[in-house]
Amino acid sequence: MLLKKFLLACVKKKHLTAHLFSCMIAKVNEMEKIVRQTLLYDFYGELLNSHQRKLYEDAVFGDLSLSEIAEEEGISRQGVHDLIRRCDRLMEDYEEKLHLIHKFSETKKQVERIRRLALQRDEESWSEIVKACDGILETL
Repeated sequence: MLLKKFLLACVKKKHLTAHLFSCMIAKVNEMEKIVRQTLLYDFYGELLNSHQRKLYEDAVFGDLSLSEIAEEEGISRQGVHDLIRRCDRLMEDYEEKLHLIHKFSETKKQVERIRRLALQRDEESWSEIVKACDGILETL
């Protein structure tokens, strides 16, 4: 999100052309999508069947094209595309119900906060650490 704001500011200052800006935004969006897919797979990939896992890994982690996967598996390119989308949707549904990625990211933020406070080593910091620990325990 910060990168998008930076790029928009560069366009306003005439450092980037509108075309270059849109290309860069597309790349950022693609990277965000890959990060999201990776998180979903880390948390929910084991819930996919072995065929789904293999194709998903080839597409997302192996960076194989849909055509390459289709040829390797003996199915259509459209079939591979549909399966990848179905896997994404299935894992997004799991996240919507279980919120594991959300809980993980919130817990990570709290641990980072606790670490910063612990390095300060003053009385106020220790009470904040206790509050943050209580928040983590409530999340779990």
